[in-house]
Amino acid sequence: MRVVVALGGNALQRRGEAMTADNQRANVKVAAEQLAAVTRLGHNLVMCHGNGPQVGLLGLQNDAYARHVDGKVTPYPLDVLGAQTEGMIGYMIEQELG
Repeated sequence: MRVVVALGGNALQRRGEAMTADNQRANVKVAAEQLAAVTRLGHNLVMCHGNGPQVGLLGLQNDAYARHVDGKVTPYPLDVLGAQTEGMIGYMIEQELG
């Protein structure tokens, strides 16, 4: 059976937690353990994930950096920040599932 799973960005970085890579990795590990159980039952797993909190953090960092250098740096556009966080989250999920 094919099983489709969507992980929300808040499942990977919980509200109120410090926005650290270690906290996110710990949350990804919890999710990966459950996802691995699905595959051990012989199911094909299709996954997607959100990235709201993660892209929000990058956006804040992006704006802070631009202000820090006297506005002479053009902030990255939102689509680029989204791509960065999608790659990061996919990487963490792959590591934990591995």
